[in-house]
Amino acid sequence: MEQFRPSVVDVQDLGFAYGEATVLHDLTMAAVPREVFAIVGPNAAGKTTLLRCIERILTPRTGTIRIDGRDLKSLSARDVSRRAASVPQSHAPAFPYTVQDIVLMGRNPHLGAAAQPGAHDVAVAQEAMKELGIRAIAARPYTQLSGGQLQLVLLARALTQEAHVLLLDEPTAHLDFRNRHLVLSTIRGLAVRRGLTVIMTVHDPNDAMQYADRVGLVSDGGLIALGTPDEVLTADNLGRLYGMPIDVLTDGTRRVIVAGTDS
Repeated sequence: MEQFRPSVVDVQDLGFAYGEATVLHDLTMAAVPREVFAIVGPNAAGKTTLLRCIERILTPRTGTIRIDGRDLKSLSARDVSRRAASVPQSHAPAFPYTVQDIVLMGRNPHLGAAAQPGAHDVAVAQEAMKELGIRAIAARPYTQLSGGQLQLVLLARALTQEAHVLLLDEPTAHLDFRNRHLVLSTIRGLAVRRGLTVIMTVHDPNDAMQYADRVGLVSDGGLIALGTPDEVLTADNLGRLYGMPIDVLTDGTRRVIVAGTDS
C-alpha cells in the first residue's frame, strides 16, 4: 500500500465568477509534496483563474482552499506568499534590473516594509541561481536574456521566496522545443529535490504526459478527469476536452498525443 502523504494544497468545491459569468464550479483537487500536478485544458477553461484563486489574487465565490491545512481566508497576503510562489508566463520589468536583482525580489515576503536584503537573503538568491545554473549571468540585465533564461530566472526568484508550493501558469508558452524540455525537466527535478508541490497549467497534453505525476482535465470551469497521465490522457478524454479527434500513439514505452482524423 502506498504511504499516505498529506495534502499541501487542498481545493474543495471551488466556484468563481466574473459578475454573472461562471468560470469555475464544483472544482475539487489536491496536490502533494514532490508532485507535479498538471492542469490541462483549452483556452478560457478556467486554468489561470484556478491558479489565481490559490494565490489569493482572486476570491472564490464558493468552496475552500487550504495550504498546510490552513484556510487561505485565515492567512495574510504575506503568509500566503511564504507558502506559495508563482511563476508567470512572462515578466517584462520597466527597468533593466540585473538577474540577481530580479531573483532577490523573491525575498520580499520575508522582509519588512522598508528593509533591504541582507547577507542571508543574498546567499539564498545565489544558491537558487546556482541550482538552476544561472549564477554566471547574475550581473546581466534581465531584459537581455533568451526565453529559456528568462523562465529559469523566474524559477530562481520563486525558489528564493522559500515557499514549498510552486504555481506555474503555462511556463513554456513562449519557448522553443529545447528550452521547453529544459524548463519542464528543471521543474520536475525541483519538485523531487526540494520536496515542492508543483501545480502548473499547460496547453500541450504531451507536456503533462511526459513531466506530470498527476493530471486534471479542466473544461468549462470543472474537472472532467483526474488521475495519472496514463489514466487521464486517453483519446476519449482528450477528444471530449478539445472537441476533435485525438489519437494516443505508443511504441510500448512512450505515448504521444496527436490530432486524429475523422473516420
